[in-house]
Amino acid sequence: MHGHGGAEGETDTDLLCEHYIEAETSLVEQAIRTLKQGDAFAVLDVNGDIRFKPEGPGGIFFRDTRYLSRAELRIDGKQPLLLSSFCRDDNSGLMVDMTNPDIRTGTQTPLPRDLIAIQRTKFLLHGIGYDRVGLRSFDSRPHKVRLSFHFDADFRDLFEVRGAHRPHRGESFIRVLGKDKVAFSYHGLDGVVRRSKIQFNPVPQRLEEHAAFFDLLLPAQGRAAVEMAVCCEEGAETRQPLRFIKGFRASRRWSRTISLHTARIESSNHLFNEVIARSFSDINMLISQTPQGFYPYAGVPWYSTTFGRDGILTAMMMLWVEPSLAKGVLLHLAAHQAQDFDPASDAQPGKILHERRQGEMARTGEVPFRLYYGTIDATPLFIMLAGRYYERTGDLETIRAIWPNLEAALRWCDDYGDRDKDGFVEYMRETEAGLANQGWKDSHDSMFHADGRLAEGPIALCEVQSYVYAAKKSAALLANALGHPAAGSRLLTEAEALRVKFEDNFWCEDIGSYALALDAHKKPCAVAASNAGHALFSGIASLERAQRVATALLDSSNFSGWGVRTVAQGEVRYNPMSYHNGSVWPHDNAVIAAGFADYGLKAQALRIFTGMYDAAVTQEFRRLPELFCGFPRRQGRGPIPYPVACSPQAWAASTTISLLASCLGIKFDIARNEVCFQNPVLPAFIDELVLRNIDVGESQLDLCLRRHDAGVTVNILRRQGDAKVIFTA
Repeated sequence: MHGHGGAEGETDTDLLCEHYIEAETSLVEQAIRTLKQGDAFAVLDVNGDIRFKPEGPGGIFFRDTRYLSRAELRIDGKQPLLLSSFCRDDNSGLMVDMTNPDIRTGTQTPLPRDLIAIQRTKFLLHGIGYDRVGLRSFDSRPHKVRLSFHFDADFRDLFEVRGAHRPHRGESFIRVLGKDKVAFSYHGLDGVVRRSKIQFNPVPQRLEEHAAFFDLLLPAQGRAAVEMAVCCEEGAETRQPLRFIKGFRASRRWSRTISLHTARIESSNHLFNEVIARSFSDINMLISQTPQGFYPYAGVPWYSTTFGRDGILTAMMMLWVEPSLAKGVLLHLAAHQAQDFDPASDAQPGKILHERRQGEMARTGEVPFRLYYGTIDATPLFIMLAGRYYERTGDLETIRAIWPNLEAALRWCDDYGDRDKDGFVEYMRETEAGLANQGWKDSHDSMFHADGRLAEGPIALCEVQSYVYAAKKSAALLANALGHPAAGSRLLTEAEALRVKFEDNFWCEDIGSYALALDAHKKPCAVAASNAGHALFSGIASLERAQRVATALLDSSNFSGWGVRTVAQGEVRYNPMSYHNGSVWPHDNAVIAAGFADYGLKAQALRIFTGMYDAAVTQEFRRLPELFCGFPRRQGRGPIPYPVACSPQAWAASTTISLLASCLGIKFDIARNEVCFQNPVLPAFIDELVLRNIDVGESQLDLCLRRHDAGVTVNILRRQGDAKVIFTA
């Protein structure tokens, strides 16, 4: 996974190494439905069932542990017939419509199919999974039906579900508690007791350790309902489910509460409206409340937790519509910044968190990710986000509060990030248990030379140097705002020195682009890869070279027709089905397009926007996945799915929102109380665009943009306050 434990290892042959996601089955083999709320998420089939498969992704998970591994609904022993299955527009619940199959028993009147409507509703709220099954008869005769739930809880750690094999596990117990409850408990090797308490309403006719049976008499045209709640409890926690309707209303209220005060985006294209609406609802679903504010968890199913890099880039891409998300990310990561040296977690003072896990394997140290800092880019990106947040909001109070954290992050870049003092920031894991590659492309084979040889570490990544450059410029801005001009001047001097050194060492004339990385011997990995586009995102590239990089990234070897590939077709290790060596990542494309736009390359940014939009409208729910395969675009079909891609995924969800901002060239000058559109362009699929609730300091604007042959015009529909709109061609 992009910084989440893809195929990491030391040798080219060790493909199934320690944190690799094994894939015996594909997530795209069957349609799945996902729900998430707080620290809980659910992966369900289209019927709302969880089919038992030890290393399949299905289940209800809580804090990186599977608390429900099986939940199957049957009517007279048979699976209901599916009619429709959809998640609500706000992702607050799953709604499934089914009907009865043909049922023939020796003692009952035969029940032909399609006489009983079955509506199933599922949602999550505060660590409890709710499931209601409503039945309505459309027959003129009464019927007696047996409804049954079949369930289990295996308490597998998420890393076990992903394929990790453990020689030892804790002990599991099952107890039937009275007439309406079953309790599963697991005494983990970490000393923590985890419990799944399953409760039914009404009381079932028969309750067993793994099944509950309800004999329901449906009068002619009559109705009946059965409810199940699964309480996920850890340690001393206890949970009591609400009545279903009350819980569902609370879930909807929570969804509205967690929804950010986000600008609204509407267009003349209903398909684009569906894409953008799904982007916002997915971001809102993935957001969790932390003591420091909102934080977007990375993705479902494998990464529903805090990731530093993902949270930062997601917040950065959402900054123009919702800056409060960036504030929550900055404060949360500042609170978890490394204070000491810890080789087991790849921590050094000032380093920003890579990943946080709360499961048994993290607590016992079987995986190093309880609080893990093995990322080379989250620290400079943290500083970049702080600078961009201040530019967007003028919120100097928050910057002042985290200034010690920003200074510590800068020291980390200079001291621990650049251990050989050559002016570049490199990575090298501290122990064999850590991630071997620590950029966003963290697969074991993602760093290589043109001849295919894997690069030896320490490795200096192209994009990381560009992030450090932008970080120092951002820190200079913040230092000056806080009254530290000497520090601001020093940081600008350091940034310029890095820019010159970067151009001298990373530019590869033979490929017309920047090197993927420098290896331990400072030899460039002269590989055509998407990383070079991040040099435009940070502004480190010269104008002439930025134009050449853009041209290269959009040629047929790099651009699949849907987006820019991670590695160009024709490179030795190119594989369109790989995780990082030829696949297409939406967030990567959003970053590249933002860089194009900053260099005035709007037509190039528009091409990426169009490819990503075309990909999104082919997807179920109009949802961009974490990544897809890099095969060339074929007429009449969408992109080829990647088998274990997360969906939804936070920075993929924010991609369309970011791409729109890049093409509009929208910038904010809070000191002048202005929003500026720099040479805005709109794609051919949008004739009119309306932006509502755009915050500019204390003001708020509704704006309408229209595409014409001569360009784009902007009109103010509503203005609250005295903010100005500046338009530059």
